[in-house]
Amino acid sequence: MNKLIIPTIRNFLLGVIVLGLMLFLPAWTLNYWQAWVFILLFMVLLSAGGVYFSIKDPALIERRLQTVPTEGTSTGQKIFVVVAFLGDIALLVFSALDHRFGWSRVPPYVSWVGDLLVVLSCLIWYFVFRENSFAASAVQTFEEQKVISTGPYAFVRHPLYVGVLVLIIGIPLALGSWWGLLFFVLVSLGLVWRILGEEKLLKKDLPGYIEYTKRVRYRLVPYVW
Repeated sequence: MNKLIIPTIRNFLLGVIVLGLMLFLPAWTLNYWQAWVFILLFMVLLSAGGVYFSIKDPALIERRLQTVPTEGTSTGQKIFVVVAFLGDIALLVFSALDHRFGWSRVPPYVSWVGDLLVVLSCLIWYFVFRENSFAASAVQTFEEQKVISTGPYAFVRHPLYVGVLVLIIGIPLALGSWWGLLFFVLVSLGLVWRILGEEKLLKKDLPGYIEYTKRVRYRLVPYVW
């Protein structure tokens, strides 16, 4: 536990600095309470989750840190990782620019709702990671991996991406930007493409996954898709 304290503090401070640069520079002001709340809230949740799973499931942390498989990585997956990374930055910068130039008029209570959605997204991830130690960042299968059909996986086949979508809604609202919600459409399209590719791999390489898709019909939203 003591070995985690210094890295956690270091990563927390680094995250605060990086997020601060991406938000306060485009906003060109430190008088941006929505950004302060979001940064502190998100980094506290991220750090708490990192500490918890570093203790409970260090193998999961290793898999999450491996963004792209070292071998057999498809060009499409590499492109997705790059685009997703740039998209995250663009969402933050765009929301901060919205604040700077006043494109949106977002009531304070809406920003608090956005913060609650950020918390909800992290809770979804917590239950996903607690249930599935093989929820890696990269699309791949592992030697000892098995099909998970309990917890959130009993309702949809890709609950991890549900958390992503909730976060993509929460971030612009938390930062006071209606226009930032446009990124939700782009992210949704990207996730649909990734999910279809991921399921193709899982059906081929993960025993029992085809039977699982017959039991749990919906990928992201029950009764929709």
